[in-house]
Amino acid sequence: MAKVNDNYLKLPGSYLFSTIGKKVNAYAAEHPDKKIIRLGIGDVTQPIAPTIIAALHSAVDEMAAAETFKGYAPDLGYAFLRETISEHDYKARGCDIAADEIFVSDGAKCDCSNIQEIFSTDNKIAVCDPVYPVYVDSNVMAGRTGSYDPATETWSDVIYMPCTAENGFAPSLPKQVPDLIYLCFPNNPTGATISKARLQEWVDYANKNGCVILYDAAYEAYISEEDVPHSIYECDGARSCAIEFHSFSKNAGFTGLRLGYTVVPKELKVEGVNLHPLWSRRHGTKYNGAPYIIQKAGEAVYSEAGRKELNAQVAYYMKNARYILEGLKGAGYTVSGGVNAPYIWLKAPDGMKSWEFFDYLLTKANVVGTPGSGFGPSGETYFRLTAFGTYENTVEAIDRIKAL
Repeated sequence: MAKVNDNYLKLPGSYLFSTIGKKVNAYAAEHPDKKIIRLGIGDVTQPIAPTIIAALHSAVDEMAAAETFKGYAPDLGYAFLRETISEHDYKARGCDIAADEIFVSDGAKCDCSNIQEIFSTDNKIAVCDPVYPVYVDSNVMAGRTGSYDPATETWSDVIYMPCTAENGFAPSLPKQVPDLIYLCFPNNPTGATISKARLQEWVDYANKNGCVILYDAAYEAYISEEDVPHSIYECDGARSCAIEFHSFSKNAGFTGLRLGYTVVPKELKVEGVNLHPLWSRRHGTKYNGAPYIIQKAGEAVYSEAGRKELNAQVAYYMKNARYILEGLKGAGYTVSGGVNAPYIWLKAPDGMKSWEFFDYLLTKANVVGTPGSGFGPSGETYFRLTAFGTYENTVEAIDRIKAL
């Protein structure tokens, strides 16, 4: 008789953004006259840049001719894209990452969740708290997290690293040594960053204790300050302890196109076993590769014209972030983030719980955000707003909140 993976049954409720969607849709159905402004999910609103659109059209035309038609993509991704990534995202920053250490995929979310497959279920994970839910949920599905305590909203076999106002929403090195450490900077959901010196401390800690850092750099394009690293490989020794994930979703608007990549250095070992061939085998067995036309679009991201257009889009979203940050501060809210990241992290007023504030904003201002408690227990009483809306909607939403 067939049996289910009962680890899935341990997951509490539905995925955070599914719950938000259901609540918003129910409210919209009951109030069809209300204009609801959504600053919750981190989806972009600006159209794909012209240079990238041109690359897409050109690649589609190639698929119409026998001489240029492309079928299955190479396991790691096309060399033209991997070499371009290696040159612009790594070598240009002094990082020694070769093209064949880069695995092209359909997005960082998939890779962040699938990477745990190459590690034993005996490994103990450490996560920031609050945390992007995928890191924890994917390990729950694998049976690595132990039992769930509804009262504390924590898992017994997960090491939680609190990120609070007191530590600038950046975690301290854990006293209990984990095997796998998930880090995300600039951070989702708090928008926090750490300096290169602080990140070097994490690399040194991992190498000393035999840990592997799983580093999510999905928002590096939004970094504006000098001492904030764009890649963990800017730190000495990171090649022997870190895997890095990147996304084209937030820097180039590929949320609908789907493209990302993961870096696994060849010298990274666990128990004497190289991880690069393990991820290569997993990638080749379970994944058929991002479409050729999408990879050609990815290559255009790094062209001179593409970079110029995308820098303008990032500036557009960060203009939104400044309006949110300054507007809420002026209204008396305690706010952080929004400087090196498109996320603003605010304290709910008057002692409200996160979901209370969600309902309050939805019903009183018709504005949607994300309850901080959905990212972990340390997120309770906090709230996340994104800067990915249109500027006009962002201004209207914040002005509505200020008027409450």
